[in-house]
Amino acid sequence: MKVKILVALLIVVIIALGTLLGMKLFMNKEENKNVAVDNTNDPMQVVLEDKKEPEKPKSKYDGSKRTLAVVIDNVGSAVPQTSMNEAMIVYEATVEGGLTRFLAIYKDPKSEDIGPSRSARPYFLDYALENDSILVHYGGSPKALNEIKQLKMEDVDGMDSPGKVFWRTNKKSAPHNAIVKVAETWKYIESKNYRTTTKERNVLNYVVEEREIEEGQVANKVNIPYSTSKVNFRYNAEKKLYERYVGNKVQKDWISGEVLTAKNIIITFAKNYTTDEENGYGRQAIVNIGTLDGYYITNGKAEKIKCKKSTRAGRTTYQYEDGTEIEVNDGNTYIQIVPIDLNVTFE
Repeated sequence: MKVKILVALLIVVIIALGTLLGMKLFMNKEENKNVAVDNTNDPMQVVLEDKKEPEKPKSKYDGSKRTLAVVIDNVGSAVPQTSMNEAMIVYEATVEGGLTRFLAIYKDPKSEDIGPSRSARPYFLDYALENDSILVHYGGSPKALNEIKQLKMEDVDGMDSPGKVFWRTNKKSAPHNAIVKVAETWKYIESKNYRTTTKERNVLNYVVEEREIEEGQVANKVNIPYSTSKVNFRYNAEKKLYERYVGNKVQKDWISGEVLTAKNIIITFAKNYTTDEENGYGRQAIVNIGTLDGYYITNGKAEKIKCKKSTRAGRTTYQYEDGTEIEVNDGNTYIQIVPIDLNVTFE
C-alpha cells in the first residue's frame, strides 16, 4: 500500500516539473520574439557586407541631360573661338579646300555663348548621332541638309531658327560671326518638343581615377600637319593638360582669354575623298565605318589603338590593340580625324 502511494506521489511530482519546464520554455520563446537580432559578430553577415561593391565615382560628364553638338567655324575671323574648353569632346575634321572644322559636344554647358557656328557636313551628322546629340549649326551643304531631314534628326539651324538663338557679332566679319546663345537654344529646343534627356552612356569610357599609359611612346608634343593648318598640342606637365597651338601660336578663348587645353587626344586615321557634290566646291567625304588605326594620348604618352564603328549612328569604340576598351581620363578630349596618309609625329 505504501509503495503505491509513493509511486503516485512521484508521478504527480514529475507532471508538475514537466508543466513548469514547459511554461518556462514558452515564456523564453515569447521573450525572444521581442528581442532584436544582433548579427554584428555573425561571420556570415560580415562576409555578405564585404561583398557589397563600393559605388563607382562618377565622371563630371555623367548625367541624363542630352548633349548639344555644335558645328564651329575654324577659318578667317572665326578664330579665336569661344567656349571650346567647355566641350566634352571636340571633333576636328577636314572640309573642302583642306580647311578643318569642329563639331563640339557639350554636356550642359555653363557659358552663355558658343561659336562662331558654321554649316554642317554629312560626317558631322554621324558623330552627333552616336553621341545622341541635338545638332546645332548654321546651314549646311545640300547633302547634309537633305540627310538631316531623311534621318529625322532633331536640330537647331541658324538659317530657320528665331534670330535670338544665333546672333551676329560685329567684332567678327560675316559669315564667320554667328554666335550660339545657349539659353535661347534650350528655349527653342523646348518649343520644338525635342527630347532633352538620354539613356545612352557617353561614347568615351571616362574614369575618375587617373590612368597612365604604361607602354607606348613619349608624346610631350603631338604634331598634326593638316594641309592648311599645322596643329600641335604641347604637354604642360604641371597642369597635366595639353595646350593647343596652330603653328607656333598658342590658341586662346576669344572671350575669356584662356589657353585652349585638352586632357586627352585621340587620333583617328580615316580615308577622305572629294565627292561630286556641287562641282567646284571640293566637298569631302570621310570613310569612318569599320576598324581604323589611331592613337590614344594622355599625360605625355601615346599608345596605338583601334577605332571601331559598325554603323552610321553606332557608337565608336576605342580599343587598345589587345581588344580592351580604353579608359579615358576624366576631362575634355580632342578627337582628331585625319587623312589616312597624314604624317602625325610625337616628340
